[in-house]
Amino acid sequence: MEKQLRFGFHDPLNEKDTVSQTYGCRATNPDICANNMIPNICAFASNDHICKKPSVAWKKQYNKLKGEE
Repeated sequence: MEKQLRFGFHDPLNEKDTVSQTYGCRATNPDICANNMIPNICAFASNDHICKKPSVAWKKQYNKLKGEE
């Protein structure tokens, strides 16, 4: 399941992505993410598979991807 929840930072948006959260993980290296496996924060440790603390760069990337759709 973990592989299915890994998405590239530049991959197209998922319908559940927002400026403050991502569906699945978009971290370059999830193993060193400060929030890795924290229940209800990390996509891998949450029932809804939502990352509630994406990188600080995510807001800018989200807006960029949203404009390109």
